[in-house]
Amino acid sequence: MARQVPELAHVRASRVLVLAGEARGTSRASIRPGNVGPARGGTRRRFIRVRGRRMLYVMTLRPLWFAASTPEERVATILHELYHASTRFDGTLHRGRRHERLPRASYDRKVRALLGRYLARAPQEILAPFARDGEVKVRMWLRLPRAAEAGRRSALDVDEHLFYGLMPLRAKLPPRVRRTQDPPTNDGAAGAQGRVEGSDT
Repeated sequence: MARQVPELAHVRASRVLVLAGEARGTSRASIRPGNVGPARGGTRRRFIRVRGRRMLYVMTLRPLWFAASTPEERVATILHELYHASTRFDGTLHRGRRHERLPRASYDRKVRALLGRYLARAPQEILAPFARDGEVKVRMWLRLPRAAEAGRRSALDVDEHLFYGLMPLRAKLPPRVRRTQDPPTNDGAAGAQGRVEGSDT
């Protein structure tokens, strides 16, 4: 995705932990920094690791993404969340792209433009999985890392706290008369581990 969309050229997929999570209102996904403990500043910022690799961001896909979205909505949701990441890609969110700073209508227009360009350029074999029906294997939390454990280096290695589960993937059929669709709506900030910043779609 980052290769096809210049605005996301800074994104490194290997540093984004993608999980399935619980339902949260009408949210399809959320993104937050991958640190445990304080959300900002200095040497106290400690990031979780999966197989020894630091995860700068955690993206949570929610049941609506799997079981009640069109393929286009799934792609738009991922674009929406990645666009929140700082262009420094340092485990922070872009201050100017927070919903409280950038009017939602402007953010939605930008995501629609990204979506149109991505769908026009992306190879079909990349897009096909977003339209399939069936079960998909995806990581889930067995136990969330706790801020109180951030001081222990071993506590940042979260492999033992993750497991693979199955989620039903069902493509929602678009209406016969398609209306102009906005990217999925936001239902508020992601939950905290200690104090964690994040964004929901």
